[in-house]
Amino acid sequence: MGMTQSQKILAAHAHLDSVKAGQLINADLDLVLANDITAPVAINVFEQAGASCVKCRDKIALVMDHFTPNKDIKAAEQVKRTREFAAAQQITHFYDVGKMGIEHALLPEQGLVGAGDCVIGADSHTCTYGAIGAFSTGVGSTDMAAGMMSGQCWFKVPAAIRFVLKGKLPPFVTGKDLILHIIGMIGVDGALYRSMEFTGEGVSALSIDDRFTVCNMAIEAGAKNGIFPVDDVALAYLKEHCKKEPVVYEADEDAEYERTYEIDLSALLPTVSFPHLPENTRTPEEWDDRPIDQVVIGSCTNGRISDLRQAAEVLKGRKVKDGLRCIVIPATNEIYLQAIREGLVETFIQAGAVVSTPTCGPCLGGYMGILAANERCVSTTNRNFVGRMGHVKSEVYLASPYVAAASAVLGKIATPDML
Repeated sequence: MGMTQSQKILAAHAHLDSVKAGQLINADLDLVLANDITAPVAINVFEQAGASCVKCRDKIALVMDHFTPNKDIKAAEQVKRTREFAAAQQITHFYDVGKMGIEHALLPEQGLVGAGDCVIGADSHTCTYGAIGAFSTGVGSTDMAAGMMSGQCWFKVPAAIRFVLKGKLPPFVTGKDLILHIIGMIGVDGALYRSMEFTGEGVSALSIDDRFTVCNMAIEAGAKNGIFPVDDVALAYLKEHCKKEPVVYEADEDAEYERTYEIDLSALLPTVSFPHLPENTRTPEEWDDRPIDQVVIGSCTNGRISDLRQAAEVLKGRKVKDGLRCIVIPATNEIYLQAIREGLVETFIQAGAVVSTPTCGPCLGGYMGILAANERCVSTTNRNFVGRMGHVKSEVYLASPYVAAASAVLGKIATPDML
């Protein structure tokens, strides 16, 4: 029996001719990632284990993005702890204020992840990098510490689910709508510890940013990772951003998949996840006129330049509804600068929105947009669990930048063609 794309990457990094689903392996790592919340925990484990030196300072990335610039004393102490460790260990890739961005947008932009890489991160959305053909997955801080010490991680090789994409997305429908549709279809545990592997002629119609969004939310279906083939779109992105030579793995024709789903992209509609699970998806005919209080456009899911362009396209010449707060957060400084150059920031401010420095901020209920009791937010983020963005009686509705921006104008969940 042949191997899937993910299994081939794992086999190569474990120095094995082949692997199969369920097999336990130790694999070499190309990158180990942590942020200002998870890094201090991993550093504590690292020191408690008696380690004095990381395995490879060039293969560790520490990104201060969740509460940076620091929101309070605790956040400042967390970052100080990480900053001091990074200095002591001479970590090459340490990103703090002025250099930082939201980790899962920043690392591919900086060329730290390449096709065929094996990456772990002490953050569940590390699965984002499957968009450029890497096997990447989230781990706990203990595994993160072990990765820093040894340059390896243990894995149970995942079985796979195949998604065959056909056609192309219609206007105002994006990769966010695709992954919300899939999660609504299979459920939040529908791909539990599986590899979500995307293939088919429809892949070529998805932008690289669409693919980042899809892989980013693979974890919301319970998946171990999400991954796309390395085609011309991915190679063009890698050529622009990554100096490493891409290593391309393709699934064997006789690779085994537990299930196969066929999805016609042209049939998809704008899709919103209603509270309090990403699987609670609804399309426009199921929406209602319930008023909203806030809109957030940003995050590691939808804070890239194409996302900001989509939001600005809707907001240009329009105003955010009186009494509604609209917060726009570019995912990295480079994206922020590009948005300034293109006039997008001016569009947002003229519309009545605010633009933040890159940060995870409100996505995890951190800061920069916390919800009070009984408030509702339409957000381009990735989770809408109870209390995710603030008070346990608040509500989060997950949507694309197009829907979020239109909702900011009308004060209710809407699409651009409703304006």
